[in-house]
Amino acid sequence: MAYFERLGDRRFHPTSHATGAWDPAVQHIGPSFGLLVHEVEGDLRRRRDDPMVISRLTYEILGTVPMDPVAVDVQVLRPGRTIELVEATYGIADRVGVRLRAWLQQPRDTTEIEGVGLDPIPGPSDMAQWDPTSVWQGGYLASAEVRRDSVGPGRARYWVRTEVPLVARESVGSLARSAGLFDIANGMAIRAAPEDVQFPNIDLTAHLFREPRGEWVGFDTRVSFGPGGLGLTSSVLHDQSGPIGTLSQTLTIRPVAPGQ
Repeated sequence: MAYFERLGDRRFHPTSHATGAWDPAVQHIGPSFGLLVHEVEGDLRRRRDDPMVISRLTYEILGTVPMDPVAVDVQVLRPGRTIELVEATYGIADRVGVRLRAWLQQPRDTTEIEGVGLDPIPGPSDMAQWDPTSVWQGGYLASAEVRRDSVGPGRARYWVRTEVPLVARESVGSLARSAGLFDIANGMAIRAAPEDVQFPNIDLTAHLFREPRGEWVGFDTRVSFGPGGLGLTSSVLHDQSGPIGTLSQTLTIRPVAPGQ
């Protein structure tokens, strides 16, 4: 079973693998991030016959999405020969749950000046297996295989992969597959127990300087809570060849009242 079954041109049904960590009656928004990339890339292939690569993904989470069929829409906001800004939305009827804006660029050969200013992390074979369902509920977290090195509260390095296809019976690119795992970052470096403090993210932005390769996605994550209800999850993204970019998530911090 995949995260989604395609119902039509741009209509999809989420499966039990997409149920959420905070409330299993609604979708975990993580799989939709990969689906939106998949649809942006499909739209790109239909529109253009020259290569373009995605350099930034910004997702705005506009509300919860129930476990019902959803529709995806893709539009080009800023067309261009070498740079484009594309928007994709995900929701039910006229209610948008997630909005993605992606910058796409025409690739160039810069191998002679390639360099990385971000530190690598140990590989997945060097980290212990960790079961995310020991902390989190929902089918999405249960579908992930995690290898983790927990450094302390709000600090962890870890690798994630899944055997669950993004869309049933469809070939999915490496970025779409990886993007479907990006939102897991906010639950892997826990600063406070979820039963004591809720800290959902309201957005996610990934900046990429190359496309991920392989089945594992690596994270070097730090979580910060401020004094006024705001928080931030910041990660360096990796594949097994090294860093590939950065990721950030804005958090809303909500202490749980005793007895709730």
